[in-house]
Amino acid sequence: MSQFNSGAPGVTRRGLFQTAALAGAAGLAGRLTSATEAASLPNAAAGRLNQSVCRWCYGSTSLEDLCKAAKDMGLVGIDLQTPADFPTLKKYGLVCTMTSSHPLADGLCDEKFHANCLKLIHEAIDATAKEGWKNVIVLSGNARGIDRQTGMNNCVKALKEVMPAAEKAGVTVQMELLNSKVDHADYMCDNSPWGIELVKRVGSDNFKLLYDIYHMQIMEGDVIRTIEKNHQYFGHYHTGGNPGRHEIDELQELNYKAIAKAIADIGFKGYYAHEFIPVRDPLTSLREAVTICTV
Repeated sequence: MSQFNSGAPGVTRRGLFQTAALAGAAGLAGRLTSATEAASLPNAAAGRLNQSVCRWCYGSTSLEDLCKAAKDMGLVGIDLQTPADFPTLKKYGLVCTMTSSHPLADGLCDEKFHANCLKLIHEAIDATAKEGWKNVIVLSGNARGIDRQTGMNNCVKALKEVMPAAEKAGVTVQMELLNSKVDHADYMCDNSPWGIELVKRVGSDNFKLLYDIYHMQIMEGDVIRTIEKNHQYFGHYHTGGNPGRHEIDELQELNYKAIAKAIADIGFKGYYAHEFIPVRDPLTSLREAVTICTV
């Protein structure tokens, strides 16, 4: 989740390739130029992953239009929505694959934000459970001088307060792993070992990590091996091309076809949400990403 970063670096470079062919990882002969070509591409429903898309990346596209496109592409839902958006999603037979809760920087590692965070998390759990949906996001927030051990203890304290409600509601609370090098300076939960230790200490099947592939490529790399070794701790995935957090095509360093296959091969049944900032036609880029990850 990174709505505070425009992702502007790389836009000019990518603009030069608007008509370039997708390479092997994309599995497409060339960029889409017509509705007929788009209709001929694989539908996400034909693959093994439950694909979704993050709303905030498509600010120029109305939620109605994004829902229509998502349904047409075989996506199961929209990520990072609030209860006010639920009626529109339901109108198109989609689910909220991850419900938003509290602010990003003012998170659980700092006790002074606990009262507000816990209130918003409980509200998100209740709203999500009412619809029969499954996921609520939480965030460590920024350290602001708090050491990692104290921050861990503070997160555990807050999460153990909300887990009984989450367990009763059948909702999974998920803390997102974000990079602190490029997009979110001072964010505490910025690496998978710290996050995995947090999951172990909370000790609930209803608490997992949202593994953001883009963010963890920046922080630690070795994405596929990390996922295969630790998949039991990861309940949700986000995509994004690195560098720049743009399209997940051949113009960036990650092989998303291989990553998607690895996640599918471990038997992942949660949601795999696209969270990149398109620099070409947004819905064309989304369809290309869906095609890459339909494995």
